[in-house]
Amino acid sequence: MTLKQTLTGAVAAAAMMAGAQAAHADITVAYFLEWPMPFQYSKQMGTYDEALGTKVNWVSFDTGTAMSAAMASGDVQISVSQGVPPFVVAASAGQDIQIVDVAVSYSDNDNCVVASGLEIDKMSAGELAGKKVAVPLGTAAHYGFLSQMNHFGVDVAGMEVVDMAPAEGAAALAQGSLDMACGWGGALRRMMEHGNILLTGAEKEELGILVFDATTAPASFIAEEGDMLAKFLKVTADANAMWADEANHAKMLPVIAKDAGMDEEGTAQTLATFKFPTIDEQLSGAWFGGTAQEFMGGVAGVFVGAGSIPSALDSYDGAVNTGPLESAKGM
Repeated sequence: MTLKQTLTGAVAAAAMMAGAQAAHADITVAYFLEWPMPFQYSKQMGTYDEALGTKVNWVSFDTGTAMSAAMASGDVQISVSQGVPPFVVAASAGQDIQIVDVAVSYSDNDNCVVASGLEIDKMSAGELAGKKVAVPLGTAAHYGFLSQMNHFGVDVAGMEVVDMAPAEGAAALAQGSLDMACGWGGALRRMMEHGNILLTGAEKEELGILVFDATTAPASFIAEEGDMLAKFLKVTADANAMWADEANHAKMLPVIAKDAGMDEEGTAQTLATFKFPTIDEQLSGAWFGGTAQEFMGGVAGVFVGAGSIPSALDSYDGAVNTGPLESAKGM
C-alpha cells in the first residue's frame, strides 16, 4: 500500500465509513480487499471472535492513509496490513500510533526494472549512470531505488529521474522511452515483460531494503487492551503458520479468495509473492530488532526530501511496540 492522499484529506471520509459500521462493535479492525492474506481464513471461520471473546467488526479501506485517519478518530482499533509509507506520514505528523506486527513482506512485489535492450544486470549496474528512470516519488519504491543506486555506487544526481506512477512507468518502459522504471504489483509484472531486475527481494532484504505492511494500532489501545491485541496477533500467526503448510492451501485458498473479493487464480498468484514472517523472525534483528525502525527513518527521509512531509522524527524506535507480539509468543 502506498501514500495516495494526504492524512487530512482522508479524515472525514474514513470516519464516516468506519464510524457508521463500528457503532455496535466491541472492536473494529481495518483491512484491504483484493489483498489476500491467511488471516482472512481465520476471519471467516470466526476464530478471532472466539479467541478475543468479543465481536470483531471488520471494515475494508482503500488506503493506509484512511486507516490512519480512522484510528485517529477512534473508529478503528487495529489496522491489518497498513503500508509503511502512510504509517510513517501519520507518525511523523505526531499521531500516536504504533506498529505491533509485520503483516506481510513483499520485497519481490516492489522493484525497479532495467530495459532489456541495455543488458544491464547487478554485475554491470554502474552503466546506469546518466540513464533515464521513472520513479513514483515519495513512495517505498522511491526509497528502494535510492538504496539500490547507493549500493551500486550510481550517482542519482547524474540520472534523469522522472516522477511517474507505476502504471505510467510500465507503459513508457514498454514504448522504449525509459532506461529503467520502478513500481509494484501489476505494473511491476508488466515492466518485467520488457526488462530485468537488478536485485531479488531476498537480496534487497539483506541490504535492509524492506517492503512490508504492518499491523498497527493507537498507542492508547495497545496500553489498555494489550492482552486482547496479543490474542489477535496469536490468531494471525497461527493462520500464517497454517498457510505455510501447502497441505492446507486447498482448504484455505477458496475462503481467502472469497473474503478478498478475488478469484482463486489471482489470489494464488498474489500470495505467491508474499512472505509472512513468524513471531520469532519478527522479533529478530532482521525486523524489530532495529532494521525495521531504520527502514522507517529512511522512508521518512525520502518523504522529507520529496516535500511530502515537513519533517521526520529523530528516531522511529518508539513507533514500534513489540510487547503484544512477545506476549503472543508465549500463548
